[in-house]
Amino acid sequence: MQNLFEGKRVLITGHTGFKGSWLAIWLHRLGAEVTGVALDPGTPRDNFVLSGIGSRIKEDIRADIRDRAALEDIFRRCRPEIVFHLAAQPLVRLSYDIPAETYDTNVMGTVNVMEAIRAAGSTRVAVMITSDKCYENREQARGYSEDDPMGGYDPYSSSKGAAEIAIASWRRSFFNPADFGIKHNTAIASARAGNVIGGGDWAKDRILPDCIRALEAGKPIPIRNPKAVRPWQHVLEPLGGYLLLAEKMWEHPSEYCEGWNFGPEADSIRTVSEVAGKVVDHYGSGSIELATDSAAPHEAQLLTLSIDKASERLGWKPRMDLDRCIGMTVDWYRRYRSTDVYSLCAEQIDEYTSIRP
Repeated sequence: MQNLFEGKRVLITGHTGFKGSWLAIWLHRLGAEVTGVALDPGTPRDNFVLSGIGSRIKEDIRADIRDRAALEDIFRRCRPEIVFHLAAQPLVRLSYDIPAETYDTNVMGTVNVMEAIRAAGSTRVAVMITSDKCYENREQARGYSEDDPMGGYDPYSSSKGAAEIAIASWRRSFFNPADFGIKHNTAIASARAGNVIGGGDWAKDRILPDCIRALEAGKPIPIRNPKAVRPWQHVLEPLGGYLLLAEKMWEHPSEYCEGWNFGPEADSIRTVSEVAGKVVDHYGSGSIELATDSAAPHEAQLLTLSIDKASERLGWKPRMDLDRCIGMTVDWYRRYRSTDVYSLCAEQIDEYTSIRP
């Protein structure tokens, strides 16, 4: 990946967010000229803030992806060669409170990014990030594969399904792989990841941030859905998949323009209570309590992904089991107050890339 990204103009939407900040750090270390487009970070302790990545990349831009005119101006000026679209309203429970804003951001924001790509005409590769929750969830044991139907119960999940449909439509209509080099020069794909954990995430109603907040306060960890099953993975796992996918698309722009799952192996598909228990074990202290809420909105109980396609066609596989993922995450939270966070993230990226898949 060093040879591909070094010196390339790369634009990340949502670079102030949890996943986006880690991707910005990784690409910066690969030598890319990174431009970030996003809203302000959520808290002063976010990975973006503590790592100082905003002052290291080429441009750190505040803009709302719902503003198409602003996006088009940014894309025309920066002329990105590679785009990673991560900006989103990312929370299921919050989507019940702001359903229209969730759709406006996740669906029309995605459309606006694709329209900005069309208007600028400089982008050769675009990786559009959605979610594992884009699938119509039937609470089945089998992992969802890329050809399963889109859907979603709650506004967040259904907005991601709708975003996938929009991406597929724009790909067929304006970025058709069969027309690459004739009518356009852009390869576009979508990527869906599982429940991502890692250092620097302080979002509300996510299990790892909830765990760390409780542990730092010396309080029991509140667990809402202890039996809910999710495909847990460290943030570097899907990011490595996105980078590999972009590399493949750059080299073979007509072959990989489709949807891709990046999830964990089957042994990392565990319940929320199991994950919380492992966090306590790695942290060395703490306890768990059930936080029941009869008025809580619906959340899926069983959701898993099939990663056979990424394994077979991209050669991508997860590098870490769940215990190592949680160990690396807890290590970040135990050290972030007393060390340089950019160096801490760089250390963890180097550790991750040294692991043989």
